[in-house]
Amino acid sequence: MLSDIRIIEFEGLGPAPFAGMLLADLGAEVIVVHRPGSDAAPSLLDRGKRSIILDLKDTADLDTARALVANADGLIEGLRPGVMERLGLGPAPCLTANPKLVYGRMTGWGQTGPRAHTAGHDLAYIGLSGALWYAGAPGTPPMTPATLVGDIGGGAMYLVAGMLAGFVNAAKTGKGTVVDAAIVDGSAHMMALLMAMAANGKMQEARARSLLDGPHWCRSYSCADGRWLTVQSLEPQFYTIFLDRLGLTPDPDFATQYDPDLWPAQTDTLTRIFASHPRAHWLTLFDGTDACVAPVLSPWEAAHDLHMTHRAIWQTVDGHLQPAPAPRFDGKTPEAGTPSTRGADGESIRAELDGQR
Repeated sequence: MLSDIRIIEFEGLGPAPFAGMLLADLGAEVIVVHRPGSDAAPSLLDRGKRSIILDLKDTADLDTARALVANADGLIEGLRPGVMERLGLGPAPCLTANPKLVYGRMTGWGQTGPRAHTAGHDLAYIGLSGALWYAGAPGTPPMTPATLVGDIGGGAMYLVAGMLAGFVNAAKTGKGTVVDAAIVDGSAHMMALLMAMAANGKMQEARARSLLDGPHWCRSYSCADGRWLTVQSLEPQFYTIFLDRLGLTPDPDFATQYDPDLWPAQTDTLTRIFASHPRAHWLTLFDGTDACVAPVLSPWEAAHDLHMTHRAIWQTVDGHLQPAPAPRFDGKTPEAGTPSTRGADGESIRAELDGQR
């Protein structure tokens, strides 16, 4: 889909290389400028990319980096605000040399603001943005799956969306743009669905009192074997199926689905029920129904699930498990690429630059 797009990615951490990987999965030519002096093994986040090692403190290597940017459609950097400017690779000189460039900047706090130059990580960004608030059971510290809400959801995905919009705009107008993707911005933006529910009273500020935060039919339960199930039978028709399978109709204690005052007692009852049998028992009981019950699997377990294997969602490449590219186009199952070795393409990339001069 992006086969005519070339992107130069300056080595960084977390969301920036993930964004580069996603764009490479979509067919873009992504060249990573790796730092010298590292013997790190190839990273999954470098799959499908080409690699060149440049010392940006060396004049000749810096000139090479500038030449790469001058012939690119996009640039990705995930460094602290001001670092690229000090290297002479900030937006102003890059867009002067290449007016159609889409310059993607990935940070936690953003390019401006009181916290812009301070360190942080995923939990700090989503804690401040409000995105962490409803994560976790009442009375417990909020906790989310590592990196998914902040680095990836609120960061990399918004950088990719911004760059794709920039490519469309550049194709129409001939003008590039600077994409300021901040995890605090994106993770707050992802709260829009919940905040829309707040407008009609279905989302409260208090934890465990909202439609998707607190109900007995919207949580994970532990089974007798220590494994877990998820339950989220939101709609009344699915809730009815859920109760029927458990033999809880017409139990008056469960007849009312949406009363927050009843949720704690209903949760306690379900906790005892699910703890009475191993997970396999419950999966058999709910199999093929619309009760909206599913297992909580590790990635290694998920790789063997029938639905996941049918769609080839998890793939093993060179002995390592990794997720397949997504989304898929025209019904074709995507295949994961092989991570590039650091510096493996340096010679060919330099030769290409020489041919363009």
